[in-house]
Amino acid sequence: SEREYRIFQWGLVPSWAKEPAIGNRMINARSETAAEKPSFRAAFKRRRCLIIADGFYEWKKAAKKGDKKQPYYIQMADRSLFGMAGLWEVWESGDGSYLESCTILTTEPNELMKPIHNRMPVIVNSQDYDLWLDSTVQKADALQPLLRSFSADEMQAYQVSMAVNNPRHESVACVEPMTV
Repeated sequence: SEREYRIFQWGLVPSWAKEPAIGNRMINARSETAAEKPSFRAAFKRRRCLIIADGFYEWKKAAKKGDKKQPYYIQMADRSLFGMAGLWEVWESGDGSYLESCTILTTEPNELMKPIHNRMPVIVNSQDYDLWLDSTVQKADALQPLLRSFSADEMQAYQVSMAVNNPRHESVACVEPMTV
């Protein structure tokens, strides 16, 4: 009943999984089917979360074969924090240790995202946080209206350096607009 800030491993590992490596393939879940899919169904019912961010990256496919994908940084136009719809799970290993993991729900792209990618994270409107996080609400029908594309008018996107393709690069340079 109380909210708390937690750090989860990205890539949902269902409680019934034999190995945690399955999470490598479950970094995203389609919002249209998450309530029905065995990997996400239990978490959708009882373990929803908000993944707080100030932006996210997406890669636009190259126009010509052989060209590299171009990374973009997407954020709110006012640069404020936002919450992406997420699901979380606890997986217990054979030695009794626990792994807490999560996934981000995705939806159809808005007008800003369409030229960049065919999916986007579900960004939950702040007035809907309480409903999304209410674990007593377990019917998908009550939650499905929240799982829509966020208003493109409230967002911005710009090209960033290829430096984001290397996980060793953790600096402000990764979110600075590229000069074209």
